[in-house]
Amino acid sequence: MDLRGAALIDVRELQLVEYALDLLGIQRYLFSMRPSFTLLTLPLLLNAAQATTWTVGPGQTYTTPSQVSTLVGNGDTVNILAGVYPSDVARWQADDLVLRGVGGLAHLESNGNAWGGKAIWVIQGDRTSVEWIEFSECEVPDDNGAGIRQEGRDLTVRHCYFHHNQNGILAGTVNPSSLRIEYCEFAYNGFGDGFTHNLYINNIDSLIFRFNYSHHAIVGHELKSRAYVNVIEYNRFSNEADGNASREIDLPNGGQSYLIGNVIQQGPQGENSNLVGFGMEGLNNPGPHELYAVNNTLVNEKSVGSFFQTPVTVYFKAFNNILAGGESFMTSWPTSIDTLANLRSTAIATVGFNEASSYDYRIDTSSPAHNLGVPAGLANGGYPLAAWSEYVHPSAGVERCQRALLDAGAFETCTSTAISGVQAPPPFQVVPNPARGHITLTGNKDALITGMVIRDAQGRLMHHSNDADRRVDISTLAPGLYLLTVSLGEGSRTLRFLAE
Repeated sequence: MDLRGAALIDVRELQLVEYALDLLGIQRYLFSMRPSFTLLTLPLLLNAAQATTWTVGPGQTYTTPSQVSTLVGNGDTVNILAGVYPSDVARWQADDLVLRGVGGLAHLESNGNAWGGKAIWVIQGDRTSVEWIEFSECEVPDDNGAGIRQEGRDLTVRHCYFHHNQNGILAGTVNPSSLRIEYCEFAYNGFGDGFTHNLYINNIDSLIFRFNYSHHAIVGHELKSRAYVNVIEYNRFSNEADGNASREIDLPNGGQSYLIGNVIQQGPQGENSNLVGFGMEGLNNPGPHELYAVNNTLVNEKSVGSFFQTPVTVYFKAFNNILAGGESFMTSWPTSIDTLANLRSTAIATVGFNEASSYDYRIDTSSPAHNLGVPAGLANGGYPLAAWSEYVHPSAGVERCQRALLDAGAFETCTSTAISGVQAPPPFQVVPNPARGHITLTGNKDALITGMVIRDAQGRLMHHSNDADRRVDISTLAPGLYLLTVSLGEGSRTLRFLAE
């Protein structure tokens, strides 16, 4: 895949800036810990100082990733030169690895091969980051071969492309563990049996899925996640005119799920008539079982089916969505619902999309979705139900224009000046993130902080303070996703962080 031509260089330069900022944030964090520095901290710092950067590719000492997979140590970085690496598969066991393509995508073209009969890459170490890698053509005898098989804890995947595998990413049940996937494309993954998918995430703690393009899964789902908490924002899910995928999003075991700012399209040949399923294989995840759908654009080109399908016992909140085509809003309504400002139209043409035939679902001021939206507030657990960004095709994002009158759907009619694919820096940041022991609030030094509250993903109060101390002890928190609400003189801000 050509990663959109010359734009690749610009994004890579921006990525290097992000790495530099990350390093600065770590340094500041370490300096802030000076009073508590002990000899127990020294091994961690020495390990970071001794980390090795490996360069792999043509003309290098090691010409394939698999040659260094057994040599790397904790905290190492593997730079893989852009190009095709046919039939090369590997297992990664060290922790805190950064595995990334350099100068473009490093294409792991497996030609049907897999490590251990599982995947192109089997990742067993913790806190691995994978960037700028293309995974294709993995097949195994049990028809469950993946681009990545995640067996460790806490994986981050960015700017990658998964296609023509039996699964794109297959994540096993590992706890505690969180998976973050951003700016990636998933296409034509699946064996065709309905049990393999573009992504198949088992019962981990949380999935964060943003700015991705998942399309044309073969009979399976564009995204299937059994994670306890799912944050699914600013993506495009579609099987288009010729795809035969099943559901666009399938969350079969309930929990808490947040669908915000997504474009979700089902074509006429889809295998399933429901676009989004929640809890349809049993509400086995930790409760409460809540589904939030805010500012999504859903288009069903089939004449039958429903946009959402849930058991009647879940809590469902849907604000500011566009639901075009199809037959019904829901297969059956839950007993606990909160819906407002949704545009429902059985005729796709009446919504006023820019060009629905080419899946351009932006609107202008003549659309009935213009100025229809209302603020959705907070989820029961305190998560902000607001669309701060918009999806940009393919697999990128832009800041959403904010104004007093909101539009329904995934796109706002006013113009934003933000740069495609780059999010404007927030006024506050939590460092480090993920964190263990302490977190520190950085940025906006002039802001008057009057208090901080930490809640878990289920809304339970974990910490409360009424002072301006920006350093918070989180040593008693269990691993998982948390929300930090910062009270200010003029309002409040809510930030997410992961405790390890």
